[in-house]
Amino acid sequence: MTIATFPLNDGHAIPALGLGTWKSADDDAYRAVKEALRVGYQHIDGAWIYGNEEQVGRALAESVAEGVVAREDVFVTTKLWNCFHRPEDVEKGCRESLAKLGLEQVDLYLVHWPIAFRPGVIMPEDEEGFLPLSEAPLAATWEAMLALREKGLAKSVGVSNVSPSTLRQLVADTGVAPAVNQVELHPYNPQPELMATCAELGVHLTAYSPLGSMDRPATMKGEDEPPLLKSPKVAAVADAEGLTPAQLLIAWAIARGTSVIPKSTNAGRIAENFAAGEATPGADALAALDAIETRYRYVNPSSLLRPGITHDGDFWA
Repeated sequence: MTIATFPLNDGHAIPALGLGTWKSADDDAYRAVKEALRVGYQHIDGAWIYGNEEQVGRALAESVAEGVVAREDVFVTTKLWNCFHRPEDVEKGCRESLAKLGLEQVDLYLVHWPIAFRPGVIMPEDEEGFLPLSEAPLAATWEAMLALREKGLAKSVGVSNVSPSTLRQLVADTGVAPAVNQVELHPYNPQPELMATCAELGVHLTAYSPLGSMDRPATMKGEDEPPLLKSPKVAAVADAEGLTPAQLLIAWAIARGTSVIPKSTNAGRIAENFAAGEATPGADALAALDAIETRYRYVNPSSLLRPGITHDGDFWA
């Protein structure tokens, strides 16, 4: 099966469907990536902060050595963590990821969050751990990201979790639009304003947590969360289309023109999710998901927001 691709504004293309690796620990990440590549995935999404880049890289290297895939046929994404936002630290963060992945170049490198931590601080315990916007403006970080592309360390560069207003300001400040903005997108959090802004600026959107991310840490969960995969509306439409709820949600994301990176470490679900790349829900089915009125964001960084320090106004998406 050949997965469709979406064009990026820098002349490259991104596969419409990939494997997410957030919350995939150690050997689980290794096995998931090997299985995904065996099934036919051509996009693996990771990040420095996930702590599993070495396992992802080992799985990719073995799959290439075994003839399962060719390196040039696998689109690898990883992300700059918040403690590397100073322009002089951006390349260091990228090279750390490349070393762990065992690669000379990634296909896509993203600014993980528009929030800066002080160098060496993985997660701040208090406000002293943050770098104020005045010391680490996103535009300066972005300029250093563009330099990585020029040095050949990343084919494409982009951002993640960036709001419409912040995206517009970034383009105004630097004159260069990110190739990709990776954000939480699903029927409970469809983000129409961001969709329109990215279309206007030529920025491709990738949807993370497309299935509701109910396996994320308990500390990130709220009370009485609405589980997306158990939505009666989603279940009814999926049944009518002959799909599982997960497949319907993945197909809906692709139909919107966004790439999508569902995470799984279960071989059966990895294959099930991949099959969604060929699903073509009807217009009525897609409209039914668009009409869902429930609104909920599963990944909420509210504990990291410090007005005047980490952001001014609506900066994240």
